[in-house]
Amino acid sequence: MGDTGTTSFLDQAGIEPTLTPAKRLRRFLTKDPLESDLSRRRFRLRPGPARTVFSEAEKSYIFGFNAVMSKEVEKVEEVPADRRPFGYEGAAAACTVLDLLTLSRGRRLHELLAGPARHHRHAAYLGAGRGYALLRLRPVRGARQAHPLLRWLAVDGFGFQRSLARTDRLVGERVMPDLLTRAHCAAFDQGLGRLLWYHDCAAPDDVAARIAGFPAVRRADLWSGAGFAAAYTGGAEPEELRWLAEHASADGFRAHLAQGCALAVAARLCSGTLPDHTGQAAAVLAGADAEEAASWTDQALIELGHEARTHDDFRGWQARIRHSWTRTRRRQSA
Repeated sequence: MGDTGTTSFLDQAGIEPTLTPAKRLRRFLTKDPLESDLSRRRFRLRPGPARTVFSEAEKSYIFGFNAVMSKEVEKVEEVPADRRPFGYEGAAAACTVLDLLTLSRGRRLHELLAGPARHHRHAAYLGAGRGYALLRLRPVRGARQAHPLLRWLAVDGFGFQRSLARTDRLVGERVMPDLLTRAHCAAFDQGLGRLLWYHDCAAPDDVAARIAGFPAVRRADLWSGAGFAAAYTGGAEPEELRWLAEHASADGFRAHLAQGCALAVAARLCSGTLPDHTGQAAAVLAGADAEEAASWTDQALIELGHEARTHDDFRGWQARIRHSWTRTRRRQSA
């Protein structure tokens, strides 16, 4: 495959499609598939399937990124269905990078959202935020002309990628980057919470201990991010998910863990494929089947109305999801 290094990546990932080499600026921006090896980032790598789960997710992200650089984004559809959202996350990151560098006002990202990624909007907005972070730019407005509430996931994606690149400071030293408002900090911490799930290899005791080291004012959003990652990416067995729920309860943020899980389940259902690990997470973390958990997010959107678009509305959406979980739990225990 020449300069893209894509062949070795595809051999490892078990994906059949290949990409043609990128040209000019796109060649320079193409990612090295070895970036998916989390051991190079000094993450905790415990025995078991979690390491492979995270590696495969990042490989698919890189494949999607490089597919855009090779002008072959349609090949993301050939990625295995359970990993395809990560492919579109990478594609959206690449579109965002190119849009920002060429001052094209988000044209490529909008075309991706309207076309190939229309069933993977959650992943695409997360990827857009990762694109901003790759250029060390803050996604102040999220993604322009995007879904009025899902666009806030761009800040979540920014938090994930920024924390991935600066783990020592943002995870080890628990530094909060200089963001404009508390609203952006909250969404950033959700992305950081997802990164912590990767960082501690889905080990519930270690993830909980890591979150406990942060100030209380930040932990609700970190638990929300961890719940999203546990359901969306996976990596933990059902018994480990139960331990994760116990830790969140002890910390006082059980509802936030369930809320993050519900949003992840809704994202997976929108993509058309519900992996086994997502269904298991819904049962354990949300205490409901996948369809019911996802319905909480839909009902909350309906209640907010068509004009909801601010960060306060986004937080209100999350609060309504938590309320649905609380109501369901009370009904189950009655």
